[in-house]
Amino acid sequence: MTHASADLIPPSNMRLLSLPPYAPEINPVEHLWDELREKHFHNLAFDSLDALEDQLQSGLLALESDLPRVQSIVAWDWIVSALMN
Repeated sequence: MTHASADLIPPSNMRLLSLPPYAPEINPVEHLWDELREKHFHNLAFDSLDALEDQLQSGLLALESDLPRVQSIVAWDWIVSALMN
């Protein structure tokens, strides 16, 4: 089963790449989530959903402001090559 839609039109600055199903280890976004869990959620319990969302926002802002770290996590050679072709 594929998750695709003919109605989906990505923005001009975005290119979609098909990944094989059941292979989350090659999806770079999964590794960003690992980074967030490790650095911003390690051994934490939250009193409310709002507190969890605040922590998530803090972690995402930290990633957004650290481009070299994000690139080291997601800019794998095969991805960069696919985007340049």
